[in-house]
Amino acid sequence: MSGTNAASGAAPCRFAHYFVICGIDTETGLEPDELAALYQWLEADRQGRDPDTAAAGENFEQSPLKRTFKSKVLAHYPENVEWNPFDQDAVNMLCMPKGLSFRTQADSREPQFHSFLITREDGSRTYGFVHTFYEEVTSPQICSAMQTLYQMHQAENPSSATPSSSSSSSMDSLASSLDEADSPSSSSCRSAACGGYDASRDTLYVSKALCLITPMPFMHGCRRFLSQMHRAVTAASPPPLPLESYVHNILYEVPLPPPGRSLKFHGVYEPIVCQRPGPGELPLADFPLGQTFTLLGVENLVQLFNCTLLEMQILLYSQDYQRLMTVAEGITTLLFPFQWQHVYVPILPASLLHFLDAPVPYLMGLQSKEGTDRSKLELPQEANLCFVDIDNHCIELPEDFPQFPNKPEFIQELSEVLLRYGISPVGGAPPTSVPTTTTTPGSVSTRHPGLKSQQALRELEDDGRNGNLGGEQLAVLELLQGNATLERLQALAKRTGVRVEALRGVGGEGEGQGGRTAVEEEELRNAKLNVQLREVFASRFTTMFADYEAFVIQSAPDLESWLTNREQMHNFDKASFLSDQPEPYLPFLSHFIETQMFATFIDNKIMSQWEEKEPLLRVFDGRIDKARLYNVRAPSLRSSNYQRCTVLKESAQAIEQRLMKIDHTAIHPHLLDMKIGQGKYEQGFFPKLQSDVLSVGPTNNNRWSSRTATAQRRKDRHRQQTEHLTLDNDLKEQVEGCLVLQNSMAFWEWDKASPPPLKPPKKSASECCLKYMQEARSLGKNLRQPKLSDLSPAVIAQTNWKFVEGLLKECRMKTKRMLVEKMGREAVELGHGEANITGLEENTLIASLCDLLERIWSHGLQVKQGKSALWSHLLHYQAREEKLEQQQAESPVSNGPERRKSESSIGMPSLRASVMQDMRHIQSMGEIKTDVGRARAWIRLSLEKKLLSQHLKQLLTRQALTKKLYKRYAFLRCEEEKEQFLFHLLSLNTVDYFCFTSVFTTIMIPYRAVIIPIKKLSNAMTTSNPWVCVSGELGDSGVRQITKNILEMTFDCQNLGKLTTVQLGHDNSGLLAKWLVDCVMVRNEITGHTYKFPCGRWLGKGVDDGSLERVLIGELALPNADEDFGRGCRTPDMQHSPGQTRRVSITSMGGRGYKPTSAQIQEAIGEAVNSICKHFHKPEKERGSLTILLCGEVGLVGALELFFHNGFKSARLFQKTVFVWDFVEKAVAYMESADQMGDMQETAEPLGLTCVSLCHYVSAINSSPRNIGKDGKFQLLVCLGARDRLLIQWLPLLVECPVIQRMYEESALLRDRTTVNALIAVLQTLHDFPITLEASLVKGIDL
Repeated sequence: MSGTNAASGAAPCRFAHYFVICGIDTETGLEPDELAALYQWLEADRQGRDPDTAAAGENFEQSPLKRTFKSKVLAHYPENVEWNPFDQDAVNMLCMPKGLSFRTQADSREPQFHSFLITREDGSRTYGFVHTFYEEVTSPQICSAMQTLYQMHQAENPSSATPSSSSSSSMDSLASSLDEADSPSSSSCRSAACGGYDASRDTLYVSKALCLITPMPFMHGCRRFLSQMHRAVTAASPPPLPLESYVHNILYEVPLPPPGRSLKFHGVYEPIVCQRPGPGELPLADFPLGQTFTLLGVENLVQLFNCTLLEMQILLYSQDYQRLMTVAEGITTLLFPFQWQHVYVPILPASLLHFLDAPVPYLMGLQSKEGTDRSKLELPQEANLCFVDIDNHCIELPEDFPQFPNKPEFIQELSEVLLRYGISPVGGAPPTSVPTTTTTPGSVSTRHPGLKSQQALRELEDDGRNGNLGGEQLAVLELLQGNATLERLQALAKRTGVRVEALRGVGGEGEGQGGRTAVEEEELRNAKLNVQLREVFASRFTTMFADYEAFVIQSAPDLESWLTNREQMHNFDKASFLSDQPEPYLPFLSHFIETQMFATFIDNKIMSQWEEKEPLLRVFDGRIDKARLYNVRAPSLRSSNYQRCTVLKESAQAIEQRLMKIDHTAIHPHLLDMKIGQGKYEQGFFPKLQSDVLSVGPTNNNRWSSRTATAQRRKDRHRQQTEHLTLDNDLKEQVEGCLVLQNSMAFWEWDKASPPPLKPPKKSASECCLKYMQEARSLGKNLRQPKLSDLSPAVIAQTNWKFVEGLLKECRMKTKRMLVEKMGREAVELGHGEANITGLEENTLIASLCDLLERIWSHGLQVKQGKSALWSHLLHYQAREEKLEQQQAESPVSNGPERRKSESSIGMPSLRASVMQDMRHIQSMGEIKTDVGRARAWIRLSLEKKLLSQHLKQLLTRQALTKKLYKRYAFLRCEEEKEQFLFHLLSLNTVDYFCFTSVFTTIMIPYRAVIIPIKKLSNAMTTSNPWVCVSGELGDSGVRQITKNILEMTFDCQNLGKLTTVQLGHDNSGLLAKWLVDCVMVRNEITGHTYKFPCGRWLGKGVDDGSLERVLIGELALPNADEDFGRGCRTPDMQHSPGQTRRVSITSMGGRGYKPTSAQIQEAIGEAVNSICKHFHKPEKERGSLTILLCGEVGLVGALELFFHNGFKSARLFQKTVFVWDFVEKAVAYMESADQMGDMQETAEPLGLTCVSLCHYVSAINSSPRNIGKDGKFQLLVCLGARDRLLIQWLPLLVECPVIQRMYEESALLRDRTTVNALIAVLQTLHDFPITLEASLVKGIDL
């Protein structure tokens, strides 16, 4: 749910909800920060030390100037706002994330600005803007306490009294790297004199924060208002009005600008202008995107954007809180029309570092300490982490994720926009002369033409503050400050030639074009750059998802039934959507449409038929409609050509017009009815404000509040609808873990809030729906994290328990989805959804399973080596097992059972499967360079071998190791959940995956081949030299000689993929050269896949069909039943190869065997042709082997053999079997002789050419150097005829040939004209497809 929309929808239209002051409470004095103590406890727990001793007692190792002390909310106005209750702990923590900071006069005390946001339970957001400055400590008790602490520190650490400047790390919470490097005072005073604190000599300063809490992110406006409030306190003379007037004004008299309008309100000295986008424009985003691009560079930012879209874990890292917020808000803003659905904590306080352990997608910002090396940052999980080091302008990306479509052109377009605004597309630090954290309002910008003049302006301002300006200038300043006639006076002065530089300097604002000040000029430029960059991003989605509506499945009749059955429903036709997309987009889109942000977007779309459209969706749909109007469903929308954004100019103009022509002006600050004499002005100190005048708003000012009553009612209705959606999201199991975290991580949520009124949305007022919403709401409450004050170890354990439940549910959903997708048509018939998983989708699902396993293995991890938690565990396991193996080697144990097992399996020795063995295979693969890559390869291999559940169970049986590596609350130490998790993984054994073989295509794989003769009928011994050549989808092994009479060999060869054929032959040497082979078995020794290539024929001259070489077609063999019952269940078999039974019946060997009827033969031919047609209608990557469809058991060759054998006179003439090939040869010989005698000269030319082609092909097959036998030759002729589209031309020639009468009975199918014509018609359909033949089939044929 969009933060801005949610907040504005839920709250009346006030610009600010609260004004807050945080700082030191002089009554309670110095208190150590409890959260810092909790952090120490957690750190000790993580490192395995006793946490209780670590957190006890004072820490005197650190100088008191470097330690954190408890800050408090000193005041907030008003006391409470009904629709946005005040959470003191959360606001205090986020205003001062590291507590109070002390400095002395020797240290740099530059004011700082940062923002934060609070995520409420319903996903809506409230924004906070904080101006932190230093105020002199006047309390003698606090000064003496600090003196005492410093003396105790010196006593504990005598060496530290020497030159350690306190400035190096005091308030590192807010000091940016720029300040530390450039502050002149910090470098000039590194002496013993200013190293510590001496109450008699030093002045003590403490940090104080002024904060505005607002419903919408008007960052620039709030920054300028707070900066002017601070200026009013530090200026030499008091402000024009008491400070209460300005606070009262912004809290009660300044409304939010209406959509599409601009608003001017008044700070202490200058007016402030803000604008809000209209209903058809991109939503409000006031954080400067230009700065985000400057910090990271376009290339890095696009990669970060991609990781965010794919919902990876994203950790931002910077010394400066405002940078964290700017980058986080910038990147989430660019997601339009999608919204980040997971944990979103742009500023993660140090005491909550353990939240990085969360095993779900997150976007968090972590503040780095000065001088901390990235390598020292121990992160629980890094396999799927995108680490963004903002200060060093670099990012570390996860491995192996798809790139954003058209990335080079996209980067080029963004670079052009940036260059138009003078920003380099290559990331780097902003110019140091304008630190990004100083309070000068214009300094947000990183590049500005007038840097020198700005420096001069700042010096003049400082003079003004310090009382160094002449009395006349000061009087003019006081007269003109905040006066509306200033611009007219200045214009008049210009015309009369009066110099006004000094005056302008005094005002602190240089004037730009058209009477705008330099700051306004800067803000306009930022706003225009923001909207143009965002338009480029939005334009990509408009292009990519132009047709998304066509694939949304609207299956429910009403909202109630949709909500009730939502979990079981398919809302989006993913397969059809992907098939409609350009090929280069598929890797990215197949991942993206699996994300929660896409699922929520589609849910919003479906709900929009019953409810008001969600605002982002409304804007997006409007843009698509507009594009359609212009393009009329142009084919360009489906092509992969890059389409540039066409609305850059208009979008910038809309903003410029709003800022040039102010639509509304708020009431000016005015004197309030206050007690006289209170809140007296004292320079440098923020006064105590009178709470009675700030606790309530004006009673008579109902001009805009009443006007918005109707709008408010409409918004309340919309809020209930969005609540309905959010609550329903809580129930969506697939992401429950993530949502659990969203609730528990939003630890700054409003706990005192009463639940919203329980009204069902319109058209859904039935009891069922009410009950559903109540259940959802109670679930939401159970998942809430208590407030910060309750952040005890017990509460942390409870949060982790929610993670465990979430991970288990996610595992159940993922395995179910993988099974349903893989089972295809069967699943669809059982009502489980759509069929035909594509390889791309399968790969996406497996990648997401790898990610889930990494997250499970990193939950509660305390000992890790490398970036992958799973591989780290495997390495620890390997080290232990190797030790045990060594000990067992010293005391040998019998391996009886193993031997029995191998003896029981026929032909192929059994392959011992173990975790260690598979690890060694992966470790020997030089192609994989990283631990994350090895872990993923190991998961893929185990999944392909159907051993994933078994292996992980084995890994977790070593309980002592698991206890050593994992904390008490880790998922892997929850016995019941762990068992269920392994059970879900076991269900994946019911389907076949080739996810290892198909991905690692270039690795060397050991294969074992075994030739199994039929011992009863054959010489088990042979004198000839056999050879074998194995072919697969990725290549062949080349001819491999087999040692005589051993009949078994192993060889290493580059991955062949799924095996398809084996060529088996021998050289016919010696006396015992004839050989009856039952089958050949070939096994991939890494994956354990065994292929059986049935033969059932003789090899040898003068026996069978005289073949010395056969091409055998393979099928994947089932594992032995005794190996593992869990692995035995599998998907339906692949096509069988021609087995012995079929060959016997076809060749009528021994005169026995069953003869099929003519109807069965015709059906077989139809089925074979159908299979080939279906093969070509699949996407290219999904097709599998065509060889099996041509030559397999139910292939085309076999079916045509049946056709030719029907009525064939194959009786033994002089003890010799006649083959179909004999008929073909005789027919060709007849044609050739007839041609020579001139009988065929009268035939039509095409027939004559066909005759020539048939003779040419038969002659080429006969003259081939291969001894493939007569059946092999017929197979080859059919395959070549199908490839070259000649079969249907050859058939009539063979039918017309007189030889047919001698060799076929009258009733033969080949002599029935009608049947032959029907056969020709069926074969004609193959002409539409480009049939290609495997090299093993056509080797040695020269056409």
